[in-house]
This record gives sequence, C-alpha cells and structure tokens, in this order.
Amino acid sequence: MSNDSAHTPFLPTDKLETMAQDFDQNSKTSSSRKRRLRRSRSAPRGDCMYGDDDVKTDEPEATHRSKIPILSHFRDLNPNLPRVMMFLALYLTIGTICFYLVRDQISGDKTNAVIDAVYFCIVTMTTVGYGDLVPNSSASMLLACAFVFSGMVLVSRLLSRAADYLVEKQEALLVQTDILKEQHANKLRYKCYASCLFLVVLILSGTVFLVMVEKMPVIAAFYCVCSTVTTLGYGDKSFSSGTGRLFAVFWILTSTICLAQFLLYMAELNTETKQRELVKSVLKRRITNNDLEAADLDEDGVVGAAEFILYKLKEMGKIDEEDISGIMEEFESLDYDDSGTLTTSDIVQAQTTS
Repeated sequence: MSNDSAHTPFLPTDKLETMAQDFDQNSKTSSSRKRRLRRSRSAPRGDCMYGDDDVKTDEPEATHRSKIPILSHFRDLNPNLPRVMMFLALYLTIGTICFYLVRDQISGDKTNAVIDAVYFCIVTMTTVGYGDLVPNSSASMLLACAFVFSGMVLVSRLLSRAADYLVEKQEALLVQTDILKEQHANKLRYKCYASCLFLVVLILSGTVFLVMVEKMPVIAAFYCVCSTVTTLGYGDKSFSSGTGRLFAVFWILTSTICLAQFLLYMAELNTETKQRELVKSVLKRRITNNDLEAADLDEDGVVGAAEFILYKLKEMGKIDEEDISGIMEEFESLDYDDSGTLTTSDIVQAQTTS
C-alpha cells in the first residue's frame, strides 16, 4: 500500500473534494475576518492604555516576577538607580571642585570652603538660589550658568528616579504583606500617600533643625523650609552656619525632588481616576441598536463575544485601529498555514522560518 493511501484509506474522491472545498472556504473566511478586524469601525479611537505588570508567557521563567510579592516589589523599583547616583556624584564632585577653585570670586556669608562649595552647588542645581552666596566675577557667573542648566536637566531626568525609590521604600511601610494584592491594585494611590508622608517628615525635620541649630523662630523656620522646598528661595532666611549648610546639602536635594515627585503622582492619579470613571460609564451605559450595528463586524446581524469585547475596549479608549492592525500583523505572521487559527505547528514553523 502506498503512503498516500495509508494516510487516506478508502476515502471517496468526491469526499476529498468536499474537504478541500471546506478548507478553502475556511481560509477565505479567516482572511475576511482578519480584514474586518483591521478596519474595525466598532467604536471611536482612543488612547492606548498598557498595564505595568503584563508578562509575556513565552519569556523565560527567570524574567517573571518573583513568587514572593514583596521581593518582586523591591527588585523592580529602579534598575537605573546606581547610574543615577553615579551621575549625581559626578556632578557634585565636578561642581565642588570648580566652585572651590573660584571661591574667592564668590561673595557672601562664608563658613568652611569645601562645605560652601558643595552647598552652593546644591543650591544652584535645585534652583533654590538663596542669594547668601553669589558669584561676583565673569568667570564665576558663567560657571554658575553652566551648572544651573546642567543641574536642572539632571534633576528632571535622573534624580526623580532616586526620589521614586525613596517613595517606594516608604510605600512599603504603609501596607502589610497580607494586603499586597490591594496595594498592587491601588499602587499609584499608595505612592501619593507615601510621598505625601515623606514630604511632611522632611518639612518637619527641616523646621526642627532650623529652630534647634540655626536658632530661628518657629514661624521663620517654617517659612524658610517652604521657600526652600518650593525652590522659591527668597534669600531673607537661609542656612548660615557650617553645620546647617552641611545638613542642607542632603535635605534640600531630597525635599525639592520629593515635592516634584508628589506633584507628578497627583497628576497621574487624576488621569487614572478619569480613566476609571470613563470605564465605569461605558460599562453602565445601556446598549442601543446603533451600538449593536457598530459592533457587528461581519454584518450578519449577530454580535459575538469577541466583537462585543472589541467594541467595548475601543469605546473605553484602551485600544484603537493601529493596535488592532499591529496585533493582526503578528497573528498573520504566526498563522503559517493561513487557517485562521494558531497551533503548535504554526508557532514552530513561523519561528523556524524567521
């Protein structure tokens, strides 16, 4: 017996022809369905929303999150933090050396030369600018201009990650491990709470330090703290002693960035809240005949589950035409036999071909 007959024993010719026609019809149907999904008109286009913790199932197991949630939470905080600290250390080192070399060209209330150089570098980088130390020569003025711009870039692009790390550490203290699922669902809200708490601690510690060390009245100390944290820096109240300026080197940097991070979290939380309200309104809205007509991609008068889900996702703004087109392109590249379905053999053949 031949190999062909072994595979299809005693099948009539007309039966084989019928099977071939059914296969061609299925292929045409799947191709037509792909085209319809590409040009899906089911709902208005919206901005794409992606989850932070989506994990591809075909990635190696080592890349997945730890089975212990709290370990995974800390491990994924800020992978670029060492580089952030390296840039900060490099900036402060170069700035301290430069301002130390031109210390005679900087006027104002001076204490220790090295501490004053670091203090002036921090005040310049954070744009606080008290005015207790000011450049009084062309060279020192140009140097200050260079460091204020580079410092602003460093703060906005890099140091915010360091503040994010501090906020994440504080966030973990606000919740217990037995409610980590709730924490994960409301991560941004907890970030706002943690950053607000950390900011309050910094404001109180700065006020207490100014009262105890700089001998300021309570109101004046609080006024100095607020003008510093907001980088307003009027200059009528500032850190004047060597100990105070050494404390200010760390406190000013942390407090100003923490405030900026808190405001960023608040803006993100507001956006997320509006998105959730949109989702709720879409789910609560009654379906009309016009909705069914728009969701009916194949125009057969019947809306399937896939069509309805796609319609709702587009109405919520979680997916748009470009997303659908990209997904369908990936599907077609994996659908090696053009059957309209994915099997293990399709994946193997597609990977082998690529």
